[in-house]
Amino acid sequence: MANFSRLSSDSVLAALRNVQDPDLKKDLVTLNMIRDLKVVEDQSLVSFRVVLTTPACPLKAKIESECRTAVMAVPGVQKVEIKMDSEVKVRGGSAHAASNRIEGVSHIIAVSSGKGGVGKSTVAVNLATALALEGAKVGLMDADVYGPNVPTMMGVTEMPKIEQDPVRGEVFIPPTAQGVKVMSMGFLIQGDQPVVWRGPMLHSIVNQFCHKVNWGQLDYLIVDMPPGTGDVQLSLAQLVPVTGAVLVTTPQEVSLQDVRKAYHMFEKVRVPVMGIVENMSYFQCGHCDTKHSLFGENGGKALAQKFRAPLLAQIPIVPQVREGGDEGRPVVVRDPQSPVAQSLRELAKSVAQQASILASEGVDPSQIIQIGRFN
Repeated sequence: MANFSRLSSDSVLAALRNVQDPDLKKDLVTLNMIRDLKVVEDQSLVSFRVVLTTPACPLKAKIESECRTAVMAVPGVQKVEIKMDSEVKVRGGSAHAASNRIEGVSHIIAVSSGKGGVGKSTVAVNLATALALEGAKVGLMDADVYGPNVPTMMGVTEMPKIEQDPVRGEVFIPPTAQGVKVMSMGFLIQGDQPVVWRGPMLHSIVNQFCHKVNWGQLDYLIVDMPPGTGDVQLSLAQLVPVTGAVLVTTPQEVSLQDVRKAYHMFEKVRVPVMGIVENMSYFQCGHCDTKHSLFGENGGKALAQKFRAPLLAQIPIVPQVREGGDEGRPVVVRDPQSPVAQSLRELAKSVAQQASILASEGVDPSQIIQIGRFN
């Protein structure tokens, strides 16, 4: 009977207050991550849900293990049933930020670079697909208006539909591929026809892709940005609250120069840089197993250190990545057990982790410096 008197919801919650979220630096009870707690005294059973801030949490197993250990230490407990769940938290902000949000979208993450040819779109499509594989609801906006390759790389086989919205008028319904909703300028142009537009037209299409597409409920909207620091980057930062940017570079100094400019551009518009991805880090010979640094060595690492930003991943050069893009099957789907796919899966978890941390800080991403004017 003594054990039963001590076995209560209060005693279980007291034990769980000793388990912290390693990223948010607070205990799970304070963070309201413990839900549906049940104590069945006559069975010495405790059950509850742990609601994480992202389905792609890289620390999921660690948190579950620590919860189980903490509760099993409570006198009278013989069995613990834990359901791991997630609820993506929207980053806080002002009423102005709320009015600019894309309806139903929790986080907008820009994948950017200062230079073309560094594999930015490859990173974007694999990041989006990997997040979907983790159980997140994901969209992918191809904002690279002049070079819209995302439909090919995602293997999209249908065109967007148009429906009438009572508030917004005509809106696009994006097609889905690899479990990801996709919208791209590539759907709106014929074959190899170029897009020859000036700034105001670019601003208009970014606005339409943000507010004239029915994205539905999304945990993450990944935006594949064009190279450089021009109109599209500024339009996105002005039109919607961007959670953060992922910067893609190669180790080569020429690439690093441009990415440094991109970092300072996001700094000016007050979009946090979530981290650096060093793509094409090395090539590993299949015969001698030697690593060859074709574009230099540790340039991304040095860049991350300079800006005190996380080095999110170092992605090697492997044929499967290129083949997956050409076939419309991102490497995380095409060769899921390959080391490069596993590296990209870890990248997705790290990006989700950074988004959760930024959401917990409650910073208003809409309070940006307005650069330029658009009519």
